[in-house]
Amino acid sequence: MDYGRLEEFILNRMRESKLPGLSIGLIKNSGLVYSRGFGFRDIERGLPATPGTIYGIGSITKSFTALAILKLAEEGRLSLQDPVEKYVPLRLRVLNEPVLVHHLLTHSSGIPALGYAEAFINGVLNLDSSWLPLSAPNDMLTFMSHASEWAVAKPGERFFYLNEGYVILGEIIRKVSGMPYDEYVTRHILKPLGMGRTYFKADDVNKDPDVAAPYIVDEEGRHLVSRFPFGITSDGGLLSNVIDMSRYVAMLVNKGELNGVRVISREYLELAERKYIDVPWRVIGDEGYGYGLVVSDNFMGERLISHGGNVLVYTAYMPARGVGVVVMANAQGYPLANVGMYALALMLNHDPDKEIGVFIRENTARLLEGVYESYGGAVRVRVSRRGDFLILENTTKHTREATILVPEEVRHDYARYFTLVNGVKTSAEFHITNNGVELIYERFKLVKSR
Repeated sequence: MDYGRLEEFILNRMRESKLPGLSIGLIKNSGLVYSRGFGFRDIERGLPATPGTIYGIGSITKSFTALAILKLAEEGRLSLQDPVEKYVPLRLRVLNEPVLVHHLLTHSSGIPALGYAEAFINGVLNLDSSWLPLSAPNDMLTFMSHASEWAVAKPGERFFYLNEGYVILGEIIRKVSGMPYDEYVTRHILKPLGMGRTYFKADDVNKDPDVAAPYIVDEEGRHLVSRFPFGITSDGGLLSNVIDMSRYVAMLVNKGELNGVRVISREYLELAERKYIDVPWRVIGDEGYGYGLVVSDNFMGERLISHGGNVLVYTAYMPARGVGVVVMANAQGYPLANVGMYALALMLNHDPDKEIGVFIRENTARLLEGVYESYGGAVRVRVSRRGDFLILENTTKHTREATILVPEEVRHDYARYFTLVNGVKTSAEFHITNNGVELIYERFKLVKSR
């Protein structure tokens, strides 16, 4: 594998999105084959990111919660088909049907997101938000007392990512196991895997010498020191590092076992890796949700399980399929899912720039940026990227008008975007050749001049 190509890709994306620090690890069989930190875990103190740097892993925590539920089911202490209200004092019935443990695991209760995580994290970080002081699962049960009235589909019919459901799963783990959620996960998953620097509690994190400072990158690209929103648990509260998480991914790669230690049976782990319901986003094209895992059957022709995480000041991504990748960062910026897919494709001997749609669109959009001129330079426009969109500005007018262009078809040699002009759908077509780029827009043909 060409590690230099991966490193160049990462550094370029970090520069572009102002990510302060990032750590990545590549896993084959039962261990790390490559790990490295990029940038700063602490800008103010000039401390570099390392493979051992601690970051919040956000919703990757959900895969640990699902694994804990499956372990309890394997032991016969609960059934995945049990109604949720069997374990918690919350009448959770949607359109006259009970919500089951299975429905919470798969985000298929029929209840749309209630906004708890967004409000809680923004509130704790002193960002603009409605203050929502939910410090314990009992607070969540109170908050959700009328959640059934918010439902829009029967259980099992439709995917709605529901952080609140995973908080309830954590409470079910506490009720059934007889121990706090974090203690159960630590005792039955983290310790058997040797994940000694993976934490739930602020006191443990504060004692660790290699922790990434959490940052918010503002609109001007400045790095503002923030803090981790301690208080979230079973839906996104774990903090870890590449070295520890490589053991977790290796366990998944090896079907529930690592170095002779079996965390869960192959049979029950395979339950987590089935697609039960389609997800609304389709980066690869066929993604569905299992138990705390996103599942695809066609990543470079292979099967892929993955999950991402984002608590604003930390982001993470964890794909695994025969080989695995862990990537973490200490701010929002370039999507870590893309970094993970790029690395995984290289590990599987594929060219992501030519074979994965998201990178084809990225690379083509970069080629399209620039100034375009009509015949004789009479009309001049500037094209720039903004996320997945292009912005077209007419620079020949006294007041610049910005038009958003939405991608429809993007290839290496051709791209078609659309916008609305006076309420009418209008195309912007880019033709890419060795001689340059031509833009056909409204009644004009424009050629990229620089």
